[in-house]
Amino acid sequence: MKTIEDLGDLAGRRVLVRSDLNVPIKNDVIGDDGRIRASLPTLVKLAKAGAKVIVTAHLGRPKGTPNPEFTLAPVAKRLGELLSAEGITVHFATDVTGDSAQSAVQELDEGEVLLLENVRYDPREESKDEAQRDQLADELAALADVFVSDGFGVVHRKQASVYDVARKLPHAAGGLVLAEVDVLKKLTEEPARPYVVVLGGAKVSDKLAVIDNLLAKADKLLIGGGMVFTFLKAQGHEVGKSLLEEDQLDVVRGYLKEAGDKIVLPTDIVVAPEFNADAPATVVAADAIPADQLGLDIGPDSGKAFATEVAAAKTVFWNGPMGVFEMAAFAAGTKAVAQALTEVDGLSVVGGGDSAAAVRQLGFADDAFGHISTGGGASLEYLEGKELPGLAVLEED
Repeated sequence: MKTIEDLGDLAGRRVLVRSDLNVPIKNDVIGDDGRIRASLPTLVKLAKAGAKVIVTAHLGRPKGTPNPEFTLAPVAKRLGELLSAEGITVHFATDVTGDSAQSAVQELDEGEVLLLENVRYDPREESKDEAQRDQLADELAALADVFVSDGFGVVHRKQASVYDVARKLPHAAGGLVLAEVDVLKKLTEEPARPYVVVLGGAKVSDKLAVIDNLLAKADKLLIGGGMVFTFLKAQGHEVGKSLLEEDQLDVVRGYLKEAGDKIVLPTDIVVAPEFNADAPATVVAADAIPADQLGLDIGPDSGKAFATEVAAAKTVFWNGPMGVFEMAAFAAGTKAVAQALTEVDGLSVVGGGDSAAAVRQLGFADDAFGHISTGGGASLEYLEGKELPGLAVLEED
C-alpha cells in the first residue's frame, strides 16, 4: 500500500480523507472521543504539509436521509477543539457534496481542515448498486486531488467513500490504517508466544469465523461474556435465563472437542434474577447456575484465572467484554482482564468496539495497552481471513 509520502508534495493540494469519526453521542455530548483522537495524527500531518484537508465520515445509521440525530456537527466542534492545539482551524459543511461542501472547499486555505456532513445521509454511500455508489464517488472525487484512506473501522465496507472513490484518485493509506494493519499482521503471522485470545460479547455467532481461524494459531482461547453460556450449555450445564444460542450448540460442541484444553471457560459466574443494575448479584459455580437466574459476568475466581493466562502471554488479542460492564455489579470480570492486559510483557491489543469503550469507561488510559483498535468489525473480519475491500483497493495502482 502506498503511504502519504508516496503522494508527493501536498502543499496547496486538496486531500480527501476518509476518517472513522463514528463516536457515541447523546444530546450533542460525545461519550467517547477515542476515534476522533485516533484520527488526529494523519490530519495534522496533512495540514502541516500545507494540504487543504477535506474529511468525509459517517455517524450511526441514518439510512440514507438527513437526520439531526446523526449530524457530525458535534464531531466538528470536538475536532476543532483538539486541532486548535496544533494551530489548525476546522470548518464544517452542512451537506455531503452539495452547495455547502463545494463552497467550503473553494474557501479552504492551506493547512485547514473541512469536515463534510455525515456521508450516510446520502443513500448512494451504502448502495448495493455499483452505479449509484460510483456517482457519489465521482462527486467526492471532484472535491479533491488525492485520496487518503484512514478510517480503519470501515475498510471492510464496499462503500462509495471507502472503496469507490479510491479508484478515482491517486490514493494512499493513512497512518492509522497502516498502524492497524501492522498490528493485525503481528496477530496472524508468527505471533510471539504464548498467544492468548480473549473473546466475549453477546453472541457466539458473531465470533464463529474468528474462532475457526484462530483455534490453530492461538495457544489459549478464553471465553467470557454472553457467548459463554452457549459453551456451558454445550457441556450439558444449566444456564438458567442466560443468553443462549441453541442453534449454535452443535458448532460449539465441535469446538470443544477439537480444541481440548485450548479453550478456557469460567469456573464461576455472577448471576442475578434480572437484567438490572440494582438486581441482587450472587456468585455461583459455572456448572450450577440456578434455573431462575441469568449470568451477567464471569466470577472472581475466573477473573483471576483469566488474568493469570493473559499476564503470562507475549501476545494477547481481546475482543468483547466479560460481562455487562456498564453496570458496576457486573464489571469486575472485564476490569480484571483489562488490568491483566496492561501487565503483558509483549503485544496487548484491545480489539475495538465494546472492548475499547469498556477500558475507557473503567478508567484505563489508552497508552496502558499496546494498541486499542478503532475497528472492531474490521479487525474481526481481518482475523477471520476475509479480504477487506477498503484495503484491497489501496493496493491497486
